[in-house]
Amino acid sequence: MSGGAVPRLVIAAPSSGAGKTTVATGLMAAFAEAGLAVSPHKVGPDYIDPGYHALATGRPGRNLDAFLCGPEQIAPLFLHGAAGADLALVEGVMGLFDGASGRGELASTAQVAKVLRAPVVLVVDASSQSRSVAALVHGFASWDPEVRLAGVILNKVGSPRHEELLRDAMDSSGVPVLGALHRTEQARTPSRHLGLVPVAERRAEALESVRALAARVREGCDLQALLALARNVPELPDRAWDPGAAVPAPAAGPGVRWWRWPAGRRSPSRTPNTSSC
Repeated sequence: MSGGAVPRLVIAAPSSGAGKTTVATGLMAAFAEAGLAVSPHKVGPDYIDPGYHALATGRPGRNLDAFLCGPEQIAPLFLHGAAGADLALVEGVMGLFDGASGRGELASTAQVAKVLRAPVVLVVDASSQSRSVAALVHGFASWDPEVRLAGVILNKVGSPRHEELLRDAMDSSGVPVLGALHRTEQARTPSRHLGLVPVAERRAEALESVRALAARVREGCDLQALLALARNVPELPDRAWDPGAAVPAPAAGPGVRWWRWPAGRRSPSRTPNTSSC
């Protein structure tokens, strides 16, 4: 497998609060526990979610922020982070098509998915509805033809009968159901009034939550179908970001000469300024 052909999925939702972080973190942990090297990513500048991603996978959680870095840097940064991985999972931000205010699709999950040519799995809060879920998914699937909405995970399902109604409704949508997670209080990420609690604050509790999420996802999601979907992606033409080439050496001040060490670092050495002698 070449570097640009890394298997990948984007985990998105119609809006915040649908369960993206729960599902994405659970998937990362479940695949990692199955022996895959999983590269975790998060759309936007969020610094809390990547902590859970790192806990779930054992690899650094990396941000993909088109607003700060520019859309042209998304694929190179992604390939840099995903080097050597068997699977890359990208958790979206807000709703699938929500981006920088007043800037169209800029910095949206949809834009990142298009840049990465990655299939999107939509996490839908299915509570208090049945057939309406199919209409909702149809709207998201047809809004932007360049976004490949390839599957749905039904979250917050109330009962086996509720799941049956939801699956029946989705049969006519053309978008496969790749998982159904029932409501439970046992598998939740630790939260507070401003969102998730950083991993460093409650590491033991966070680790327990991540393990519970992995078990829940294994039980409710078709991991083999998700993995097959992730592997059915085109090769990206971009080259991985090279931090050594991207970060210039500091400018030398008067009388300072920079010597390049064998490892590629630079060491300042003060020398006489002969031009002023």
